[in-house]
Amino acid sequence: MLTNSLVELDRQHLVHPVSSFRGHEARGVRVLRSAKGATVTDAEGRELIDGFAGLWCVNAGYGHESVVEAAAEQMRKLPYATGYFDLGAEAPIRLAAELAERSPGDLNHIYFSLGGSDAVDSTIRFIRYYWHAKGQPQRDQFISVEQGYHGSTTMGAGLTALPGFHEGFGVPYQWQHKISSHYIYRNPLRTEQEIVDASVAELRAKVAAIGEDKVAAFYVEPIQGSGGVLVPPKGWVKAMRDACAELDILFVADEVITGFGRTGPLFACAEEGIVPDLMTTAKGLTSGYVPMGAVFMRDHVYETIAEGAGAKAVGHGFTYSAHPVSAAVALEVLRLYEGGLLENGRKAGARLMAGLETLRGHPLVGDVRGRGMLAAVELVTDKEKKTPLPAAVQPATRLFDRAWEQGLIVRSFAQGIFGYAPPLCCTDAEIDAIVERTRTVLDLTLEDPEIRAVLA
Repeated sequence: MLTNSLVELDRQHLVHPVSSFRGHEARGVRVLRSAKGATVTDAEGRELIDGFAGLWCVNAGYGHESVVEAAAEQMRKLPYATGYFDLGAEAPIRLAAELAERSPGDLNHIYFSLGGSDAVDSTIRFIRYYWHAKGQPQRDQFISVEQGYHGSTTMGAGLTALPGFHEGFGVPYQWQHKISSHYIYRNPLRTEQEIVDASVAELRAKVAAIGEDKVAAFYVEPIQGSGGVLVPPKGWVKAMRDACAELDILFVADEVITGFGRTGPLFACAEEGIVPDLMTTAKGLTSGYVPMGAVFMRDHVYETIAEGAGAKAVGHGFTYSAHPVSAAVALEVLRLYEGGLLENGRKAGARLMAGLETLRGHPLVGDVRGRGMLAAVELVTDKEKKTPLPAAVQPATRLFDRAWEQGLIVRSFAQGIFGYAPPLCCTDAEIDAIVERTRTVLDLTLEDPEIRAVLA
């Protein structure tokens, strides 16, 4: 009865993010009750492995009492402190220092936001201020990559290159430009080096077409997440970063998904061997326990803005920037990562990728890709032609439902792609269960009459 009541209350009052309002009303909500480690339990008592860590974010896993205690202690001592008026609190100050020490290169200056979308939004404002301070206010054009996701705030959605975040809103984005995704599986180019060279050439051509003195920055995810977990060719990120340096445009790495052990190291940029001019993080920063995001700035970006502002305030800030409770949680989560979770995540990630590779021979599997604890399996009805599942079968909903029925939560993309981002705390048995339950879902999908009707 309690569950039924919650479902009805949800239908009547709660607006869900990125959902079909009418579709959600018809389906109803699945209420989660509790969680521990990599397992969540719904209101009916069903236990499921969370193969997606909430929304790519519960990297440390659920139920860490030390994190709860860190939050509770901070709440008792100082539940809120503004960063305005030159005030502050110990936890965010220490967190900024800890992050700066661990970040690539001279990303020494940290601005805290509430999450990933407003971290990206903040970079847009900081970048505009940067170019004004340098006496180049005409640099107001931004470039990102097709299939990329950079948030759903009004400004961040402009950088996002997924149609669903633009359709129906009628917001003009004349300042936003895109280049093709590297998307290896569906790229017409034959070799990875050809893809790298083509992307660099396209970026250069785009800058030239817009005007070299008008482009402010280039945004990219080290691995494209919401576009379908698209892993770039080796050397692609560094080549794009080097091109930006030559073109004198700022390079922004969006590590909201890839940060904090998701791909192996603390930050994916370290693995790519680059230092971006700005970097955004969120999600794994607090392991999703409380909201928080962060913008990392290189010294030259910070100094340019500081000199340009002089004695004036830089007019950008949020009420909850550098929230002490969020910072206390993040500090404890960082200790957990370095106390063994990063290492476990690297081992679990290798096991996950090896396990998913065993699915490659399945009649419906066209591609398996990923790095560390971030992976995808792309389904097709014709391997040779790489034909995606037909939209008429509603792959996102049906695949998610089938996985749920097997005790597995994964991201199911509209194109017929499974996305994986399990907590770094996963055991060998949990990783193996993710793979085997996926195999069962593939077999059940293969038996679907609508799928069999279109198989090659």
